[in-house]
Amino acid sequence: MWLCSTSYDATGYGPIFEEEPLDIVYTKESPDRLISMNCRARANPAPTYRWRRDNWEIKLMELPNEHYSLVGGNLIINNPEEKKHAGTYVCVAKNVYGTVISKEAKVKFGYLEEFPDEERDPVTVKEGQGAVLLCAPPKRWPTEVTFRWIYNEFPVFLHPDKRRFVSQSTGNLYISKVEASDAGNYSCYVFNPQIGKGVYSKFIPLISTEEKKRYKADLVVKFPDTTAMLNYNVTLECFALGNPAPHIVWRKIGATDLPASAQVSMSGALLHLYNVQYEDSAGYECEAINQKWQDWHQAWLYVEAAPEWAVTINNTQKDVGSEHTMSCVANGKPGPYIRWLKDGYSYGKGELKFSSLTFEDSGMYQCIAENYWGIIYASAELRVIACAPTFELNPVKKYLLGANNGRVVIECKPRAAPRPRFTWTKGKEVLFNNSRISIMFDGSLEILNATRNDEGVYTCLAENDRGKANSTGTLTITEATQITVAPEDTQVMVGEEVHLQCQASFDPSLDITFIWSLDFRVIDFYLEWKHYERIMVGGIDSGELKIMNVQLRHEGRYTCTAQTVVDNVTASADLKIKGLPAPPGGVRVEEIRDTSVKLVWNRGADHGSPILGYTIQTRDFYALTEVDWRDQQHENSMMADVVDLYPWMEYEFRVYATNEFGDGEASIPSMKIKTWDAVPVVAPTNVGGYGGKDGELIITWTPVQPQYFYGKKFGYVVAFKPHDDVDWWYETISDPETRRYVHRDASFRVKSNDFQFWFKLIDTCSDQSRLSDQVKYWRKYDDTEPGANRIFVPASMNQTRLENMLPDSHYLIEVRAYNGAGVGPPSEHCEMFTKRAPPSVAPQMWRYISYSGKWLYVWWHHISYDWFGNESFPLYYKVMFRKTGYITGPIYMTGWHFIDFPMPQVGDYELEVRGRYEGGDGPIRKIRLQGKASFLRPTLSLAAMLLLALCIVGLGI
Repeated sequence: MWLCSTSYDATGYGPIFEEEPLDIVYTKESPDRLISMNCRARANPAPTYRWRRDNWEIKLMELPNEHYSLVGGNLIINNPEEKKHAGTYVCVAKNVYGTVISKEAKVKFGYLEEFPDEERDPVTVKEGQGAVLLCAPPKRWPTEVTFRWIYNEFPVFLHPDKRRFVSQSTGNLYISKVEASDAGNYSCYVFNPQIGKGVYSKFIPLISTEEKKRYKADLVVKFPDTTAMLNYNVTLECFALGNPAPHIVWRKIGATDLPASAQVSMSGALLHLYNVQYEDSAGYECEAINQKWQDWHQAWLYVEAAPEWAVTINNTQKDVGSEHTMSCVANGKPGPYIRWLKDGYSYGKGELKFSSLTFEDSGMYQCIAENYWGIIYASAELRVIACAPTFELNPVKKYLLGANNGRVVIECKPRAAPRPRFTWTKGKEVLFNNSRISIMFDGSLEILNATRNDEGVYTCLAENDRGKANSTGTLTITEATQITVAPEDTQVMVGEEVHLQCQASFDPSLDITFIWSLDFRVIDFYLEWKHYERIMVGGIDSGELKIMNVQLRHEGRYTCTAQTVVDNVTASADLKIKGLPAPPGGVRVEEIRDTSVKLVWNRGADHGSPILGYTIQTRDFYALTEVDWRDQQHENSMMADVVDLYPWMEYEFRVYATNEFGDGEASIPSMKIKTWDAVPVVAPTNVGGYGGKDGELIITWTPVQPQYFYGKKFGYVVAFKPHDDVDWWYETISDPETRRYVHRDASFRVKSNDFQFWFKLIDTCSDQSRLSDQVKYWRKYDDTEPGANRIFVPASMNQTRLENMLPDSHYLIEVRAYNGAGVGPPSEHCEMFTKRAPPSVAPQMWRYISYSGKWLYVWWHHISYDWFGNESFPLYYKVMFRKTGYITGPIYMTGWHFIDFPMPQVGDYELEVRGRYEGGDGPIRKIRLQGKASFLRPTLSLAAMLLLALCIVGLGI
């Protein structure tokens, strides 16, 4: 049991860790031959320490131990042995207030085995082919090592370049194309930085034979699906064999650029992502390209996070018998699991709730949040206390004031545990709850509509099972404060002066203060002296407010509060300012086109004068300053098509209103948008040309300004020919800032005016080298993108048929342009759903032929449907009747049905039953029938050629 205290630390406190043990990797080569694990806790009284290994307590005090010793709170392990001392350790700190357990720390023994002594087989390849030399690294701990390769002799290390790559995942050496200079002996070197040891393999001879051929790009190092930890770094590997040596390109799927933190190194083989964030989680693609082929690989990067506290626990004192809840919340991915310890032992999970605290609930509590990436601890002490009531720190106020006809509250807040019972007396009279007087839950006494008769001496008595105490105060009732002159609603022009009156009556024994506020914000007369001033009379605040040089921002509701130490009253008035209109709000772009946008906004305040119109201003990407806005057009409504914009240009928009006083302040700018691209229409100017050295024709021009590019990858087509020739020469210029082109041809003898020129503007992104389009499609949740179906469609076509799609599936479809340089960036993904499969069984059917043989009677049951199954829902039945060699149209029926058909001719008849859904045709059921001769009439022979088939058509869900 703990007694009530004036502060939490007055009688001591439980252990709080200041230093906790860390993971250790120990090696046998360590010169110290010991392991030291640190542990230090702050507590009053000082704590004692114990240690556990793999949940078993280490007997440090009872028995002498040649290996373990305790120095302060630190555990020392002398001459460690792996079998005896490897494991998970925790430090336990304890004093009279409770016990806490440290974070877990693992002791592992590091090692790096030698490579086998067997000789390595030589690798023979042809020049131009790719080669892979396998490292086959030995067993080790920790597994994080660095790989390098020795060439011919130690310490000559191979330097990776565009052709040669060393994977830090497998240690293998990859050579994209072998050259004669690569022949030699290679050894894989493995170094473990944590234990400071390195080993190397037997030499592997690389033998090259002479044959120079070109080989297509072939990715042999492919990064797998990878999970990275938030705020950490991750590296993805890709490397390809091929001749010429392939070029590696990296992409983030669904984005135009790699993340800002990304860096590509090792000639494109490595993609480094630094300080990884959740938004970096995506599919990544590496593509290897050479002149023979391109190969690509895609995998997913997932970003997860170790637990981090969002809500934690704190030291708490609670009364015995009271309710209490302890909870903590941690963020992380995957979501952390929450569990609790009390004094070092498991105490539940989730949220701890106490309906009635007892002294046994006192102790040290630890909330633990953990997921795959880590574990965090939060510690706090819960102290359950009990004491008799005392007013030592918080007595009832000795002198109390209350306003006549007002509400009076006399506080009574003694320190007590458990919560005491409260009794109030006035003089010798015990008070009870009635319509005017009530004892509140916290012990305070409330008096409503107080009068002079309520004056007197009041005493609060508090009592619990530990004792009792009382405290007394004297109540005096004063006259109530009242507003006698209230401010009035006023309307003024901008720049004028206005006076707002406020006067009040109050008890002469008290002092009064007037407080002014604008829209519930108290006016600071010291800081806002240029516009606000109190009116003083004889050195006393009269309550009047003067507002000088009124501005639009001064409009609003002004409230005067007349306040004494006993009570306060308020009165308000609205001040309207006539002047320039307020800025419009909510300016936003709703539709984007190439040379126009649809702009909408909300009406601002007119400030006492009707709005005459709006002006739309624009600022484009090439604006020189932040204030470089241009009036675009004028409108009378709050929606407009803003026209005459540049295609493929980044714009911001803002709007200002106009009334009889002039133009108001402009709105906040809209979000930046970019108009669509379009065909360029502005040609270069000052086109000319002249002859240079023999065989040179120099063509010059003034480039088109960037705002007229109208799209990305803008360029020029330069055409020229001699005056007398018919055919033109054409050259494509991809750099839009180029000012000249030099054409060299030994047959040219250029003289003045021999040639004429013209230009054509192009988008070099869509050049004539495009061969086809690649269409790729895969199931969004069931397939990986690298395994997607791919088809190539000629560039002259803009549609195709996708086959081999599975029913009842969610598909993603992507299109890329393809030419000799590889595939271009992906289009936006198109999503579609395939329909459910058709039924797998035919309907159950019965038939009956009349005695005369003239009529066929058919009836059937519909196919039963499982709402949670994989087949479509039956919608209707298609009924057809067939005489061999003839087919007639169908009859459509729904549900369970009966139907009859005439059989007017001799011959063979067929009845077919087939389920047909939106998802396709189901299985067919056939029945053969024989028509009888005695009832045939020749005049009906054509009508008898009927076809009957029973089908079920389903609705794809």
